[in-house]
Amino acid sequence: MNNEEVLLAMQSGKIPAPPIAKLLGMQLKDVSKGCVIMEMEATKEHWNPMHTLHGGVMCDLADAAMGSAFFTTLDADESYTTVDLHIKFLKPVVTGKIIASATVIKRGKRLGYIECDLRNDEGELIAKADSSCIVLRNE
Repeated sequence: MNNEEVLLAMQSGKIPAPPIAKLLGMQLKDVSKGCVIMEMEATKEHWNPMHTLHGGVMCDLADAAMGSAFFTTLDADESYTTVDLHIKFLKPVVTGKIIASATVIKRGKRLGYIECDLRNDEGELIAKADSSCIVLRNE
């Protein structure tokens, strides 16, 4: 089973989702090589003291989507970890669906660069994120 198939098995429930995905209610919606769409429902339980969605929750969703997109590009003897992550918050969210669309822009031998758009259920851009991941060889 390749990594894209692993994510598709998670999407269908044949393989359990990671604990953080369950905790925050993240769901895989679409998987293809180098691209992943994930979503979650923002609720009052995700609020910060200003009664809006905590930025860290959006960051977690973006990180999961970008990491999953990068995961689809790895060979069987490779794993990865995030090197850095940047996010720009463009519009506050109170509650509702958050959709994260992540795409691998560059996959090199050792490093990858991934971008992610986060949108609300009305299609409005609420945040943009990007990340670098390093390829780890399972030697």
